[in-house]
Amino acid sequence: MIRRSLRTAPVTWYTYSEAGGREVNEDCVGVAGNGDCRCFVVADGLGGHGKGEVASRLAVEAFEEVFSGAAADLSGAMSTAFLLAQKRILEEQRGAGTPFRMKTTAAALAIRGDAVMWGHIGDSRVYAFSRFRLKARTQDHSVPQMLALAGEIREREIRGHPDRSRLLRVLGEPGTPKFEQTGPLPLKKYRAFLLCSDGFWELVKEREMLAALRRSADAREWTEQMLRIVEQRGAGREMDNYSAVAVMVSSAAKQPNRTQQAEVPHEKSEMCGRTFF
Repeated sequence: MIRRSLRTAPVTWYTYSEAGGREVNEDCVGVAGNGDCRCFVVADGLGGHGKGEVASRLAVEAFEEVFSGAAADLSGAMSTAFLLAQKRILEEQRGAGTPFRMKTTAAALAIRGDAVMWGHIGDSRVYAFSRFRLKARTQDHSVPQMLALAGEIREREIRGHPDRSRLLRVLGEPGTPKFEQTGPLPLKKYRAFLLCSDGFWELVKEREMLAALRRSADAREWTEQMLRIVEQRGAGREMDNYSAVAVMVSSAAKQPNRTQQAEVPHEKSEMCGRTFF
């Protein structure tokens, strides 16, 4: 299924989610907004913990609910969305009689006017690019990331590490979720953002993301160039679910009411290819 809506815009985005070699797509992606505010989110339900696809959907719905309303304070809205996602997942766990078994990561990006911020928990990532370099990326809440920070392995060794799936923080654990937030920051400092699950970033390197960005005219072209790399490297293996939301900012970004989207939710992930305004 293809859904597309195009208008002249300083902010464009493209969403993609695919089951890969798995029977169930436990990833979920969403876009929500109200007025001059937009929020983008990727969540990756934890396989092996039961109903990961439910946990990721509940997380995305929480962000959509918060950012579909008035979000004058980006930082407050981001915190509220993470806390609401945790609340809804724990409620679902209790209702299903499976305490602390539904879990998910989440990575979110919010833009309002000329400000941007992002937050995450787990190993779904947010990348922030200028035109010529990677300016920032979230650090995974995982065992390999901690080993890299401690100097025991190199950053590039996180990909393919035997403990890469061992996460230290997720939504759905008891207590207050330990998410991290960055910003708000001036939007004009950035050219593009990429939110993605580990099944996506595992197979495409940061230098390849940047090279594809430099060659691309819009968010869809950028995503499709990266997807060619992901699918080529994943050929012949049981690929994980892989999902991405690409967001590109033009020089007219101070006019946030004009927006463009190109969204392609695939049949396997149709439930979670969501857009709300």
